[in-house]
Amino acid sequence: MKIKNLVFDLGGVIIDLSPTRTVEAFSDLSGVRPEVVRDAYLAEPEFFAYERGEISDVEFRLAVKRILKFDTPDEAFDKAWNAMLVDLPLAKLNLLDNLREQFRVTLLSNTNNIHLDFVNREMLPKVSDRLTLDEYFHTPYYSHLMGKRKPDAAIFQQVLHENSFIPEETLFLDDNPENIQSAARLGIQTFLVKHPDEVIHFFNGL
Repeated sequence: MKIKNLVFDLGGVIIDLSPTRTVEAFSDLSGVRPEVVRDAYLAEPEFFAYERGEISDVEFRLAVKRILKFDTPDEAFDKAWNAMLVDLPLAKLNLLDNLREQFRVTLLSNTNNIHLDFVNREMLPKVSDRLTLDEYFHTPYYSHLMGKRKPDAAIFQQVLHENSFIPEETLFLDDNPENIQSAARLGIQTFLVKHPDEVIHFFNGL
């Protein structure tokens, strides 16, 4: 069946990511070993709660400071949290512009308010005159505004339902195998992005 709809992940697909940078930045701020910071991210519920919009920026900062036992001004905290956001390549934005002429292009991102604000306020103006990243998609979806996060089936079902997408006509691109598997179980076509440059090569090859 012909693909008519594209659903893009953001980090690791459109934006180049390096989570290690944030781990190291929080390690430097707290004096906690990097592996302890990494384990806290995977184990502590506040991180995923923040991605679902269940806690505020203030509550998130306080929670991380409590978990890692350190204190720092908000500006330094946000700098460390945003350190993982490495680059927003113009080539990816140009690709999205081109794809919007042929497909329904949707964004589905596990993200949070601090990161999204940084992308729109700091990263986007360096490469584009658009006001927000939203302008590159027919419909953008952000986990913290939906109260859901990937790989929950409900988040994919919401995107399909609200856009009247047929799963077999929809291609989902993500760098997380767990998210890919969840989408595939709903009949959505998938592409696992193993390197950010793969996205451009993939569509150039069509």
